[in-house]
Amino acid sequence: MLRTLSIRDFVIVDAIELEFAAGFTVFTGETGAGKSILIDALALALGGRGDASVVREGAAKADVTAEFAMAAGVDAEAIAWLERNEFGSEDGVILMRRVIDNAGRSKAFINGVAATAGQLRELGEMLVDIHGQHAHQSLLKNDAQRLLLDGQAGLADDLLTLATAFKSWRSLARQREEFETNAKNVLLERERLEWQVGELEKLAVKPGEWDEITNEHSRLSHAASLIEGAQEALNVISENEADDTPPMLSQLSALNQKIGKLVDVDSSLKPVLEALEPARIQLQEAVYALNDYLSRVELDPARLHQVEDRMEAIHSAGRKFRLAPDELPQELEILSTQLRQLADASDLDAMRAQEEKLKAAYLVLAQKMSKARAKAAQALGTAVTAAMQDLSMSGGRFAVALNPCEPASYGVEQVEFLVAGHAGVAPRALAKVASGGELARIALAISVITSSSTATPTLIFDEVDSGIGGGVAEVVGRLLKRLGQDRQVLCVTHLPQVASQANQHFQVSKQSQGNKTVSAIDGLDAKNRIEEIARMLGGLEITATTRKHARELLAL
Repeated sequence: MLRTLSIRDFVIVDAIELEFAAGFTVFTGETGAGKSILIDALALALGGRGDASVVREGAAKADVTAEFAMAAGVDAEAIAWLERNEFGSEDGVILMRRVIDNAGRSKAFINGVAATAGQLRELGEMLVDIHGQHAHQSLLKNDAQRLLLDGQAGLADDLLTLATAFKSWRSLARQREEFETNAKNVLLERERLEWQVGELEKLAVKPGEWDEITNEHSRLSHAASLIEGAQEALNVISENEADDTPPMLSQLSALNQKIGKLVDVDSSLKPVLEALEPARIQLQEAVYALNDYLSRVELDPARLHQVEDRMEAIHSAGRKFRLAPDELPQELEILSTQLRQLADASDLDAMRAQEEKLKAAYLVLAQKMSKARAKAAQALGTAVTAAMQDLSMSGGRFAVALNPCEPASYGVEQVEFLVAGHAGVAPRALAKVASGGELARIALAISVITSSSTATPTLIFDEVDSGIGGGVAEVVGRLLKRLGQDRQVLCVTHLPQVASQANQHFQVSKQSQGNKTVSAIDGLDAKNRIEEIARMLGGLEITATTRKHARELLAL
């Protein structure tokens, strides 16, 4: 649950530190005092959108930190997410922080580690569920109704699977349609690819062949100079017969023998001998290598001609395909793959068969989705109808219709909320029959019912009780308090009947500090709570009767 909220330089908030308890907490205050600013600040810390406009005038940055206390059973999903994303947590605490400077730059942190706003948002959705004051307006849209029903039914994973199946089916269907429309172009492209692949396959350039034949060409074209140079080196080292100078190897061997005899006389010459012996061995190895090389190198004009013809063929193909010669094998592989894909795509009967297979798989998943929606629709209709009776809509009825539609990523039906305001009337579309007050009550009932089925530990209601009053407001307060027995509930309200039901009560007010206005928040004790409830009940002047009424509400 949310344990503390620290706000610095946010809109009209200077510096506020709030501590929250479990159960049902309310925020009250005059209109414009900044009650909803608290919700906006928390939403920012949970990864909501923010820009430079949230920074208090004259301040360098806005800084919001929310601290959550975790319970192993309740917050298992959030704990697993932290471990998976390597955000450490000490003593069962999550710290989520967001900083936005007056240039609009944003920084995010989770447990002191830099994070992204997306990660804040992903984690925040596991910890807090916010119901905004205009949520009832979204209920007039069919897409919002469908999302709400699917969320209530826990169909998020099934929806992803269904959307993937729909995408696969429609993608192949579009390919088939394009092929039927552009069959002539496809045939021309196939012929072009067949010619190119045939040319490259006939040439049959192997990977690395270009480097091999260029090396061989260099060796063959310089064979005479290579033989001459190798023989000259061999003569100098071991076979010099042109003059009276002994070969290097013979001289070094004789020198080694002479130094060896001198070492017997003076051992200090031993390092010289040890240095000369490896040189003699290396010269001998060079002789072996030169003899081996000369035995393999030969003048071969016929082979040189063959290599030159092969190089010209490969080089010509490279120019034709506008590629470097060593890129031809890879080009053959690419073109062959394209040709295979086009050949597969060109089989219209096979495409149609595969399309029908993918369509059938999608419809199986869609029918499964329809059954799950029908079950959830029945349960939601029954629960909201029961809640309507308590919210001064006696005899009213709520139902969820599943209207068939063209196959889409979300299924084969569109969701429509229907309502009958009183007994004996057939339910009609919510947007057509519900008045503002009725819509607000129905939206509140739906919010409470759907929140009861979610695992989110903290629920926030931002003036969702607008358009409600009298005895209905008292029922709403009881609903929220009952919800607070299982999880933490925070509510911004203007109704004394709701505020009086809370376990914890904060008053929000605006104060002048010099030439600026700031928002202040105070936790209320029993005495001050009576004054605040009386203010909410009365007008400009609070009377003894108003205070008596406030005490009665709190006693209830």
